[in-house]
Amino acid sequence: MTRVRLTQYAHGGGCACKIPPGELEEMVAGLTGPAGGDLLVGVGDDAAVVRVEGGRAVIATADFFTPVVDDAYTFGRIAATNALSDVYAMGGEPLVAVNLLGWPRDVLPPELAREVLRGGADAAAAAGCHLGGGHSIDDPEPKYGMAVTGLGDPERLLRGDAAQPGLPLTLTKPLGLGVLNNRHKATGEVFAEAVAVMTTLNADASRAALAAGARCATDVTGFGLLGHLHEVARASGVTAVVDAAAVPYVEGARRSLAEGFVPGGSRRNLEWVRPHLDAGAVGEDELVLLADAQTSGGLLVAGEVPGYPVVGELVPRRGDTTLVVR
Repeated sequence: MTRVRLTQYAHGGGCACKIPPGELEEMVAGLTGPAGGDLLVGVGDDAAVVRVEGGRAVIATADFFTPVVDDAYTFGRIAATNALSDVYAMGGEPLVAVNLLGWPRDVLPPELAREVLRGGADAAAAAGCHLGGGHSIDDPEPKYGMAVTGLGDPERLLRGDAAQPGLPLTLTKPLGLGVLNNRHKATGEVFAEAVAVMTTLNADASRAALAAGARCATDVTGFGLLGHLHEVARASGVTAVVDAAAVPYVEGARRSLAEGFVPGGSRRNLEWVRPHLDAGAVGEDELVLLADAQTSGGLLVAGEVPGYPVVGELVPRRGDTTLVVR
């Protein structure tokens, strides 16, 4: 089983295999209405949030994807950590999760699927989240993730539409995961730092953001830093200014980009935001990295969070420009 390369059984990997953001927006336009009443957050954010009795909010999300690494157990950990992240991105705590598994049962042995599920179970345990059952299907490509339900304070949510001018932007994990995962799929090279980043829960970052008084955040996943920041700026009526030199990257990301290991999703992310982007003299390679499709990335927080780097600031909206990179 250790010799099986899971990434070779899927056309893409991780959050880079998401439907492109512009295409997705057209697909779901008009299918769901705005939040209202006890539905505090509906579409356009990391998870849905409903107010319930007792001064609490229920946070619901689902996330799954194809293998981003070859090792089955590690894939399970990454996919589960990524699914749990949506609850943390809303300022909540995960309560219970169920597995979502697609498996090519005539191609890959069930022992590998068990390893994927074991990795997911360990990630849920590390989060203090109950895990009970789930759903599985026979699928041409391996896929795994979770549907997660969490709890939060309805008066202290982290929302994607609550950014305000004058606030700094904090990023809690380095970028470059998409580039390195693309290289891993092509060559089989293992990048220990990238795996460590992708298997780190966003629990501490979420709690630190709430403690610092933040009210706006999102997690940085398949749409890249620029894509997710564009969504926040657009929803909040502000412009986000990114200090490119302040953005941290996983070791090897720049070298891998220079050698051509770039997910197609990263370039699509950049093209999606380009009409709303003022990049000045910043080079194309830097922009691709800023738009790199992340898997199980960190939180992007409107506000300063102690212990994490500030990578920009929010300013009043500048016409149709939601993003400035300097």
